[in-house]
Amino acid sequence: MDRIETMRAFMAVAQENSFTAAGRRLGLSTKLVSKYVQHLEEDLRTRLFNRTTRSVSLTDVGSAYLQRCRPILEQLDELESLVRERQDALAGPIRLTAPTGFGSTRLPKALLPFLKRHPDVELDMTLTDSRVALVEEGFDLAIRIGSLRDSTLVARKLVDMPLVLCASPDYLDAHGRPTDPKALRDHVCLVDNNQVEVNIWRLRAGGREHVVRLNGSVQANAPGALARLAEGGLGITMAPLYAVETALQTGRLERVLPEHEADVFGVYALYPPNRHLTRRVRALIDHLAGEFGK
Repeated sequence: MDRIETMRAFMAVAQENSFTAAGRRLGLSTKLVSKYVQHLEEDLRTRLFNRTTRSVSLTDVGSAYLQRCRPILEQLDELESLVRERQDALAGPIRLTAPTGFGSTRLPKALLPFLKRHPDVELDMTLTDSRVALVEEGFDLAIRIGSLRDSTLVARKLVDMPLVLCASPDYLDAHGRPTDPKALRDHVCLVDNNQVEVNIWRLRAGGREHVVRLNGSVQANAPGALARLAEGGLGITMAPLYAVETALQTGRLERVLPEHEADVFGVYALYPPNRHLTRRVRALIDHLAGEFGK
């Protein structure tokens, strides 16, 4: 049995923590993936995974083996990509992760021209509002919005994304329209708990910054969900523009304290610093910067 294929199966199972999910990623049956891993374990004469009916996890030996086989497979992938991309056509896989809301709205529109122009690029996009470990989970690229916490990654800013303070007209008619940032403390505030300062909103007007400490907030890790709650009249939220733009245009949401400016978040492309950036990934980053720059 081909050693490279067994190593690929092993790494996919390690990244997905599942034989079934690894099979989906590789386009193989669960049975064949299991067979590949079993063959590798027999060949190495060691157990690489702890298996139960509900979970799959690496053994200590498996973790050590993963650290050593990952760069080998990455170098092989880069070698194959180099040969294909020498023909002037971008080709090969790109694994990308992005926030759910942004990845469902703005990102597909930006990706579409690139994917039509380069049909041999195989995009595997994972949308999640939880932060993922790029290297450990095998991603080439991450799109992130807001403050960057992981200083070990290389970041390229694609565009600025303003934050907007808003609520539904029904909520504001019932509870009053705040005229001062301090009044926000008396309102139901819907907060994105992905942020570094979860229960603090910062607003600026006339050269002065107002720091508002919120009480009794409703929290979620997805700004799109908070925007829908605000549309339903639950309270006031501060959301990135992409999550509330349509609702503001149609009147389902209304700006709150419009004379005050909220923070501006950056939209970033992140990638591991110790990995050779293939031409297709670099081209995608350049393309996204151009699309969002419009």
